[in-house]
Amino acid sequence: MAKDKQIIVGLDIGTTKICCVVSEVREDNIEIIGLGTHPSRGLRKGVVVNIEATVESIKHAVEEAELMAGMEIESVYVGIAGGHIKGFNSHGVVAVKSSEVTDQDVERVIEQAKAVNIPMDREVIHTLEQEFIVDDQDGILKPVGMNGVRLEAKVHIITGAVTSAQNIIRSVNRAGLEVNDIAVEQLASAQAVLDDDEKELGVGLIDMGGGTCDIAIFMNGSIKTTSVVAIGGNHLTSDVAIGLRTPNHEAEKIKRMYGCATTAMVAENEVIEVPGVGGREPRQLSRRVLADIIEPRVAEIFALIKQEFELNGFIENKKIASGLVLTGGASIMEGMPEMAEAVFEIPIRRGVPKGVGGLVDLIKSPLYATAVGLVLYGYNDHLSGKRHRLRGRNMFDRVLSRMKEWVTEFF
Repeated sequence: MAKDKQIIVGLDIGTTKICCVVSEVREDNIEIIGLGTHPSRGLRKGVVVNIEATVESIKHAVEEAELMAGMEIESVYVGIAGGHIKGFNSHGVVAVKSSEVTDQDVERVIEQAKAVNIPMDREVIHTLEQEFIVDDQDGILKPVGMNGVRLEAKVHIITGAVTSAQNIIRSVNRAGLEVNDIAVEQLASAQAVLDDDEKELGVGLIDMGGGTCDIAIFMNGSIKTTSVVAIGGNHLTSDVAIGLRTPNHEAEKIKRMYGCATTAMVAENEVIEVPGVGGREPRQLSRRVLADIIEPRVAEIFALIKQEFELNGFIENKKIASGLVLTGGASIMEGMPEMAEAVFEIPIRRGVPKGVGGLVDLIKSPLYATAVGLVLYGYNDHLSGKRHRLRGRNMFDRVLSRMKEWVTEFF
């Protein structure tokens, strides 16, 4: 990279695609100068299952971004996702040592809230502060300096499989890149597509990927819950392939070009061409047949997500007053917001990346929400003057220490 330029790169390693976004820090803003994408080979539901294939996919996406940006990429900010990511809420209580809450008291109550039993093959990735309670006064975001004798903390803890994070970092390293830092993908996407007003009022984010749907809910400006539903756009492709009796790669093309999640939005006279299997002739079918295949699966996905929301009473109590924001590649399909509104009965919108300049037209799509969010996270790192490199034998220890810090900087 040019020595006189501050370059920040976000690398979204997804189940369906690898996306690399290159940005340059200019004065008081950040501008997109390069974009590269390549089909993802070697991941299943966000988890690396073939390192060699993953490395090759990363290399292709990075090379495309390098050509557009006109420079060599050396380091990236990487997203982590998958069915292994789990989130839950915890609560800690300590006595204030003096009459005034200090930084040490806050550290103690956070550590106390983190003292939960988790399986040996998992690690705490994030401890996200939700609110503090001093004596009986709740809703406090920064308790330091307040008088009281009892300090409580409500936190959201995210855990992940140690090996999954290690394999992501190893794949990036083998592609010839340094990993500056890693971040949970739904939180990165939230940074790119959500407004502060929405987070304050209450909003849900659904990042619809190929293998999973990643969920995050914000209220009063802080994260309330996260979860992952292990079903995504690839399941729609499989349904189309079976229902139309066509190869998977053709089913993916048909889904992207003609797919609709709401049958009522498709005109009766619309016709599509479906390639045959095993040398059979292509045939003409009504587009409504395709919508009839897709609609039940999309309704099932949203029903499963709604169950996640209902576990915490976010739907019945109307806590997410701003509604839901859909992002990710699978959310692009026509009729997705309309189907979501029918299931959730609250306002729905698609989320596209914002907060950046430069080649905005190229990244103005839900496809690039996570990659742009990772760039924004890197920009926050730049503003704070922090620099990281995650590499070597103890790389995951350093990953954990960084990921426990980044939420405070990010939000």
